[in-house]
Amino acid sequence: MIIPGEEMYKLSVKTEFSAAHNLRHYKGKCEALHGHNWKVEAVISAKKTDTNGLAMDFHEIKDILKETLEELDHKHLNQIAYFKKNNPTSENIACYLFGRLDGQLKKGLVYLSEVTVWESDNCSATYCK
Repeated sequence: MIIPGEEMYKLSVKTEFSAAHNLRHYKGKCEALHGHNWKVEAVISAKKTDTNGLAMDFHEIKDILKETLEELDHKHLNQIAYFKKNNPTSENIACYLFGRLDGQLKKGLVYLSEVTVWESDNCSATYCK
């Protein structure tokens, strides 16, 4: 049974970017410069929809995600200011993207609930609120 006022909507958008990185202080192959085709999923949550029945337009979410990923796409992540301090692990990439995306969402109706980053088809890290 759905209790009025307790419903929740989750919208999910997936995309990808390609970049190189190397893990500092790591004993193994990943210490060397290498690249990934990362997949990224952003999950937006809302308690209600607007008068059109939308929590947020998918196109708007895609545009925000695309713009944010342009900062990382085809870059050496270790050379980006955030990753000079924080090792460019999938966990830290998810955290970085969460922070960048969260600041760009319209407030009130929706909020960013999680960002998942896959460095391969079977390995992912999620940062959530």
